[in-house]
Amino acid sequence: MTLQISRRGKEYLKTAETLLHSANAATDRAVADQLKTLAEMYEQRAEQASHADAAKALARASAAAATPFEGDWT
Repeated sequence: MTLQISRRGKEYLKTAETLLHSANAATDRAVADQLKTLAEMYEQRAEQASHADAAKALARASAAAATPFEGDWT
């Protein structure tokens, strides 16, 4: 199963990419390592956010499907 990345997840990934770019440009090895670690954390957050957003969307869809229709079908 392929998971779609949510908007919030995409923002986390964008931040991770920026951090990795900064890490590659850093001259201080300790700073570069910290930036890489932080980028990994943001990648994990992106995955978690996408899972949470997908679960919320599924719950909304299930709730909408369970609600009886009270309108006119004509």
